[in-house]
Amino acid sequence: MATRLFLGDAAKQLRQLEDASVDLIVTSPPYADQRKQTYGGIHADHYVEWFMPIAAELKRVLKPTGTFVLNIKERVVAGERHTYVLELILAMRQQGWLWTEEMIWHKKNCYPGKWPNRFRDAWERLLQFNLQKNFTMYQDAVMVPTGDWAKSRLKNLSETDRTRDESKVGSGFGKKIENWIGRSMAYPTNVMHTATECGNKRHSAAFPESLPEWFINLFTREGDCVLDPFMGSGTTVAVAERMGRDAVGIEISQEYYDLVAGTDKKPKQLMLMQKKKRYAVT
Repeated sequence: MATRLFLGDAAKQLRQLEDASVDLIVTSPPYADQRKQTYGGIHADHYVEWFMPIAAELKRVLKPTGTFVLNIKERVVAGERHTYVLELILAMRQQGWLWTEEMIWHKKNCYPGKWPNRFRDAWERLLQFNLQKNFTMYQDAVMVPTGDWAKSRLKNLSETDRTRDESKVGSGFGKKIENWIGRSMAYPTNVMHTATECGNKRHSAAFPESLPEWFINLFTREGDCVLDPFMGSGTTVAVAERMGRDAVGIEISQEYYDLVAGTDKKPKQLMLMQKKKRYAVT
C-alpha cells in the first residue's frame, strides 16, 4: 500500500500517472465562482472549458472497469440556476464517458437560509461516470439494515406487489417486493444522508469521511488505487489509506498540500496517515 502526493495543477500533474492505473476517482473540484481566494474561481460560463482537459486525463488514467464519482453543485447566477453542471454532463458524454448514475448527498446538518426567490440548498450532486457498461461494483459491501418498517410493509402484499417489476438484468430482484420478505439487509437508495464536516478549520469544504468511504467500499477492494485530483485537506487520501488502498492526491494549493504532506501541523483526520509515513511526496 502506498500513497503518492502531487503539488500543482491537476491537468498537468495527472500526466505523471500511468494509463489505466486507477480503480476509483472520488473528487470535488472548486465549484463555479467559489473558493476565489484559494483557487482563483472559475466563472460558470467557462467551467466546462476549464474542466474538460482534466476529464480527458482522468479518462486516460482510469481503468476500463473503474468509476469516476464527481461531487458538484450548480450555482445561482442573476436569480436563476446556471446550467454549467448540465452542460458538463453533456460534454463528458461527448468525450466518451457513460453517465451511469446520479446520487444525491443530503446534508443532514445544513443550517437555515432564505432568499427572495428560493431556500437554502441542502443537497449536492454525486455524478457517477464510467468508461464501459461492465464496471467493478461490490454492492453487497454497502447493504443496510432493512429496518422495522419491513415488518408492516411486507406483511400484507397485494398480487401486484408479488408479481411486478422482475429484474431485467438477471439479478432476480428488481422492485419485486416479495423477493425481500424475510431479509434483514437491503441495498441502499441513491440518496446519501450525511452531515457536512463542520469542525475542519483548515478547509472550508472538506469531505466528511463517510462520503469517500462509502464509494471506496462500493467500487474497490484492498490494494486497489483511489485518486483525488482536487484533494484539499486530504480526506479521501486518508480514508483510502486507512482502508488499505493505494491513494493518489493532487492539490494546487501549497497550503493544503503542506497540510497533507506533513510539513504543516497535523489535522486530526490525518493523524493515522502521518504516523505511518508510507507515502511518497512528488
